[in-house]
Amino acid sequence: AGLLCFFLVWQLSVQTGLVSGRYLAKPTEIVSLFFYKLTNGSPDGATIPSSLLASLQVSLTGFLLAIVTGVPVGLLMGWYTGFNKFITPLFEILRPIPPISWIPLTILWLGIGIRAKAFIIFFSAFIPCVINSSTGIKQTSQTLINVAKTCGASNFEIFIKVGIPSSLPIMFAGIRVALGNAWATLVAAEMLAANSGLGYMILMGRQVAGA
Repeated sequence: AGLLCFFLVWQLSVQTGLVSGRYLAKPTEIVSLFFYKLTNGSPDGATIPSSLLASLQVSLTGFLLAIVTGVPVGLLMGWYTGFNKFITPLFEILRPIPPISWIPLTILWLGIGIRAKAFIIFFSAFIPCVINSSTGIKQTSQTLINVAKTCGASNFEIFIKVGIPSSLPIMFAGIRVALGNAWATLVAAEMLAANSGLGYMILMGRQVAGA
């Protein structure tokens, strides 16, 4: 009922001229356009399914690369003191930088294409993967570690059989955050002279509406 009231007020606000249709489209127009874009490529040359597939390719590429590299780095940082001291200064320099700030340098390094866009998404997802993996393995119960040592396990065996399983809940929480960051950065990544994707569709729609 709350959602229905919200959309009804929205529709009536535009219908009665209380809000200009130039700045806010009616919900009925949005639904109509959605079904239109499912099969029609005008004006950007792509339908919603094709744009979604293009965006998924970019987003999942960067996201999966972030998991493959970020999780092991975080686990090693949390378990091995020497590795942590070596990596932490560099990581703390990169961590505060917003992902979209890498766009100019990414164009210079990787040019324009899927690699450049995937790198922006990779960076946004990499940080939470590292932080949560490191935090999770640092919270491994000392009792479990002592039991493993008593049974004759080496440090590496404790890392594999005790540390990593103990870190899984916090690790997957970081991966969930990374997935959200990947999608949040997607539109900015697709501003790199993209010719497909949801971000490109939004930009084209804005230009057409502005015209």
